[in-house]
Amino acid sequence: MTTMPSVLHQPRVVWDAALAFVAMAETPHHESFDAFAGQVHQRLGSETYEALRVTHGKLLDNVRRTWGDRRAVDIERGAWRVRMEELLRARPDLTDEVLELTSLVPLH
Repeated sequence: MTTMPSVLHQPRVVWDAALAFVAMAETPHHESFDAFAGQVHQRLGSETYEALRVTHGKLLDNVRRTWGDRRAVDIERGAWRVRMEELLRARPDLTDEVLELTSLVPLH
């Protein structure tokens, strides 16, 4: 039996990735973030890893300064959507890695 190749809707892939990456970046549980960030480094490289660490710092700082103003999260989601879109445009071979990383994060 032949299986049909699955069709990926790239805008959905990048949006789901943005939601997942920001969800992990805003977690106060350092062990969970560090484990996820390590996977990002291994699978997507140091540039994406560093961007995730910067986002993590921004979001934790936002919680300390504003008690969790959600605008910062929305801004980071938008930035990560663009970042993922650019990454997959330049490196479509990383789509499976992005999908696997996204699947590690339970989204509500």
